[in-house]
Amino acid sequence: MLFNSFEFLVFFPVVIVLYFSLQTKNRWWLLLIASYVFYMAWKPAYIILIILSTFVDYFCGLKMGSLDEKAKRKPFLYISLLSNLGLLFFFKYYGFFADSVDSFFAFMALDFTSPALDLILPMGISFYTFQTMSYSIDIYNGKLKPEKHFGIFALFVSFFPQLVAGPIERASNLLPQFGRMTEIKFNSERATRGLQQMLWGMFKKVVIADRLGVLVNSVYDQPEYFEGSSLLLATVFFSFQIYCDFSGYSDIAIGAAKIMGFDLMKNFDTPYASKTISEFWKRWHISLSTWFRDYVYIPMGGNRVVKWRWYYNLFITFLVSGLWHGANWTFVIWGALHGVYLIGAILLMPAKNNFNRLSGLDKFPQLKSFMDVGITFGLVMIGWVFFRANHITDAIYIIGGFFDGKTADLTNLLSAVGGVFIGAGTLDNIGLGSDLMSASGYSLGLTVFDFILAVGSIIFMTIMESNFRMESFRLKWKSRPVYVKWGTYAMLIYVLLFFRNFESSEFIYFQF
Repeated sequence: MLFNSFEFLVFFPVVIVLYFSLQTKNRWWLLLIASYVFYMAWKPAYIILIILSTFVDYFCGLKMGSLDEKAKRKPFLYISLLSNLGLLFFFKYYGFFADSVDSFFAFMALDFTSPALDLILPMGISFYTFQTMSYSIDIYNGKLKPEKHFGIFALFVSFFPQLVAGPIERASNLLPQFGRMTEIKFNSERATRGLQQMLWGMFKKVVIADRLGVLVNSVYDQPEYFEGSSLLLATVFFSFQIYCDFSGYSDIAIGAAKIMGFDLMKNFDTPYASKTISEFWKRWHISLSTWFRDYVYIPMGGNRVVKWRWYYNLFITFLVSGLWHGANWTFVIWGALHGVYLIGAILLMPAKNNFNRLSGLDKFPQLKSFMDVGITFGLVMIGWVFFRANHITDAIYIIGGFFDGKTADLTNLLSAVGGVFIGAGTLDNIGLGSDLMSASGYSLGLTVFDFILAVGSIIFMTIMESNFRMESFRLKWKSRPVYVKWGTYAMLIYVLLFFRNFESSEFIYFQF
């Protein structure tokens, strides 16, 4: 079931009404049933995988909790990890590794073909397996007591707002909240804040992300037909598409949970305002980056080792992160690229500091910050090319196109948009309904009107989210008259209803 679907528009209010109508001791099973129904709306048979993961981790957790020594707990940790990683590998990575093995044998001129399996990737499997693995690891390390209530633990694994695309919650945060479920009463102020966050997330998804996706798909699905400026525009648009799509999902999930009285962790914090790649990863998909930090990077030694080992730990962590995102070499390269970025930043830091000092840039902190943000965004954007491209060869072609100097596509684009502001007469005369075209005659997928709406929405979103990071702005907004605040919300609802992209799609991270 998609958040941006009519089914969810009916499903969620029904769940909320029943949730606050039931006796508090019965709420857990309502939410558990609702979570299973939510997931089964996609493919009913795959609920078996969630139930299997739930049983294995529940009983392994209980067993580890009853043992005092780590050595005795270890076999049950292995059972938990191997069962979860085994399911993840079989459904998500078998085809990738089978194809890679077949390619290797073909290169060696050997006759070998891996068994072909027609598997459908279970929605959200990477998210709920990582969530349950962190539970088992925390119990093994003595940081967490096992949950004895099977129903509450099953709800932790499958809680529907964040089931298929996060945030990846820690048991130490979510389980205690479920344990206090009987104390939760309907709170109108909390419900209002939850609905506001859901509305904002929906705006980012259906007005911005889905609209940008039309142009991105047109270019990235056949990049050889487009020139440098179109390739660059599509990549900039994808950078905002994936942010609005994924952070939009997180906003809806966090808002939905908030209405029911639960606090999920913050997953995004204006990541494109980052001045370094390291800062970017403290602001982007926070639940995943902290997961890899706590369960991969730190156990490998983190930065408490000799330098070469520190660089190795960083690189491997991001390499694995890339593979987590998808069973394709493009994702592996994307992860490796970010590892190289971080290592390069460490190695070049003395040279960068000397340059800033000698050039006098240190005397202009705002200019320096602006340049740092621009450079960081540029590096992230190059990484997104590999993340979005269908093949490595496409990614290389697109990046090469950034620097080929061809600007005919850009000229067409500026001419079409400029006609809106300098033209006169009917809407048709000023080209609002006409498609943007590349120099080679291929459509970029968006009309002039949709392009202007997309760019305007990005600017509006960026200003609003940047301001709301500041406590002073939040306090000022809270003190605004009711008609100002609700007028803004009404405007967002109007935009959602009349300017949403009706070619809506699944959230991008559902495929992971």
